Amino acid sequence: MTRTNCTDRIIDGVIARRKAVVAAFVTVAIVCAAMIPFVGVNYDMVDYLPDEAQSTTAVEIMSTEFAQAVPNANVLVHDVSVAQALELKSKIAAVDGVESVMWLDDVMDVATPLEMADPSLVETYYRNGAALFQVAVAEGFEGRAVPALRALVDEAGPVNAVSGEASDTAQTTASTGEETGKAALVLVPIIVLLLVLSTRSWIEPVLFLAAIGVSIIINMGTNIVFGQVSFITFSVSPILQLAVSLDYAIFLLHAFAAERALQPTPERAMAVAMRTSLSTIAASAVTTLFGFMALSFMQFQIGADLGINLVKGIVFSFFTVMVFLPALTLSLYKLIDKTAHRPLLPSFRNVGRVLAKVRVPALVLVLALVVPAYLGQAHTVFTYQNSEPDPNLRAGADTLMIQDEFGQQNAVVVLVPRGDVAAEAALSADLAKVDNVASVISYAATVGATIPQGFVGASVLDQFYSQNWARIIAYTDTDVESSEAFATVEAVQRTAAAHYDTYYTAGQSANLYDMKNIVAVDNVVVAAVAFTAILLVLLVTFRSLLLPLVLLLAIESGIWINLSIPYFTGDSVNFIGYLVINTVQLGATIDYAILLTTHYLTHRKNLPARKAAYRALGETFPSLLVSAGILATAGFALAFSSTMSAVASLGMLLARGALLSFALVTCFLPALLVLLDGPIRRTTWRANFAPKTQEGAAGDASAASEACCSNPSVALGGASVSVLHTSEGDES
Repeated sequence: MTRTNCTDRIIDGVIARRKAVVAAFVTVAIVCAAMIPFVGVNYDMVDYLPDEAQSTTAVEIMSTEFAQAVPNANVLVHDVSVAQALELKSKIAAVDGVESVMWLDDVMDVATPLEMADPSLVETYYRNGAALFQVAVAEGFEGRAVPALRALVDEAGPVNAVSGEASDTAQTTASTGEETGKAALVLVPIIVLLLVLSTRSWIEPVLFLAAIGVSIIINMGTNIVFGQVSFITFSVSPILQLAVSLDYAIFLLHAFAAERALQPTPERAMAVAMRTSLSTIAASAVTTLFGFMALSFMQFQIGADLGINLVKGIVFSFFTVMVFLPALTLSLYKLIDKTAHRPLLPSFRNVGRVLAKVRVPALVLVLALVVPAYLGQAHTVFTYQNSEPDPNLRAGADTLMIQDEFGQQNAVVVLVPRGDVAAEAALSADLAKVDNVASVISYAATVGATIPQGFVGASVLDQFYSQNWARIIAYTDTDVESSEAFATVEAVQRTAAAHYDTYYTAGQSANLYDMKNIVAVDNVVVAAVAFTAILLVLLVTFRSLLLPLVLLLAIESGIWINLSIPYFTGDSVNFIGYLVINTVQLGATIDYAILLTTHYLTHRKNLPARKAAYRALGETFPSLLVSAGILATAGFALAFSSTMSAVASLGMLLARGALLSFALVTCFLPALLVLLDGPIRRTTWRANFAPKTQEGAAGDASAASEACCSNPSVALGGASVSVLHTSEGDES
């Protein structure tokens, strides 16, 4: 059986059994929706660091060998005596999810008058009647333990606080689902408005959203096979899948509407629409899929987590649009007819003439900006934390309160082989001399190297030793993330290397330091993989050596300008947003360039370059406008609804990138096509361009345009997807 016959049989089967198809997809969607609550959400970025990272090994050692975890929360209680603080410590230890609590009594005998003790040691835990407890909350229990700790300390007084990594995770856990819902509440109405404006039936937008909505639910539910996804994937993936794959549904229904005027029955019209749109939707999905797939090449496995999920989402969207949507549409086509309305968007047939006036200035401006933008984006300052303290939220206010009273409590953990207490003592002493290290906690420094370990209780000994490793904690007075913090981590590592051949470091600053080093490599790899994959797709699509480079220059220029803006404005950008936008903007908006270029090449066979560009712009501008508008709206929805810097940063970059790509495709790309018309002709297989001197053939061109627009497979050359009815007619 040939591939064509197989495709025809599938299409005929979908149409003949449309009610069963709709029922099957709805059933699968309901089952997947029921599975979504059982998909875990991982809020710990450290889990996605590569195995060879220092902090990954250190965290693994501590989780498997040490009985007591490193503190990840600070609990501040005002106006308590030492005796009251000890009583409160017992209550904190009893909170579900709390693994251990460290306070002053763990590092000195509190029966001794505090005035006789080392002031720097005492004031780390107790000053001016305020006690600061260092608490270890078990991973996965943050959402329960932190609210319980806040309730406990609030009983002791109205101005007490809980902060730290566990508190940040609890805040993120509480806000992720809520913020995703807020983004959807912003995005969906605007998408509906754009779809209403761009369609000819009030019910069509509902069908679009139903098709993609089913694919999103299936994608989220099938994540259960992975056990869990990152909070980035959980927050961003549904919005990106909706914004990127909505075009597929729009194109299929518009192809169906066009065929209704030509075919005797709705069933026949849908069969033809499915055949003609299959290759174009598939090709569009492939370019986007390759862009997302490039994320899987990141060492930092958050990229693979998001990339695989988005690739899976694109595949589900493709099959949902090509199988479920035709069946659903044929079940409701009478309702579509009853809710038909006149076109609401104005005609853009002459937009090419308007944009022609900015063609040369756009060409000069972009070529002048592209080199500074490329250099600038390479020097953009990254942030690596998921969020900054927000004083309007309880977690942020508590963090700032503790910092004001006790300074920074930033722990850098050093693990060294157990067995040489003298070496531990020497390392502890040298660590105390490192700039920005406020105190050092270790067996040798705290208990004393001369005291035999057999005379020390197990609860104290377990803080410092496992069977094979000794744990030393250096508390620094730096921010968790800053150049000063990273310099301190480097100094701690150099100091450890001077005493031991094998050592590992961990802690928030050490984790972020590893991320910083890994991102520098990931950025180059991911961008190169995405660029190469899409270049190959374009080479096959256009059978041209120069055209793919022209298209990629247009989109990459938009990416470089987008990513360089923070550098030139002096702002920082979250590293996840930076890494992801390289592939997402390229994979999602390269279709804009493909669509315009395909129409241009069709008209260039009958018209001179300038007129072909005018005609292509008039036909594709509505499609590009709506598609870019949907993608930009998705970005803005994420940017303004999320308190998580990684999600908000990605959203803003996505929105700005969609608008920049739209501007460059409609203004800069036509100028390049006209300027490089000769080289493109010579480097394109069977270009069949009209002679440069040909001015007419208006009738032939008009006929070609009509054929182009009535037959989607001709219009798009099997390369992209048109999301609107095209505007026809001459610009002359």
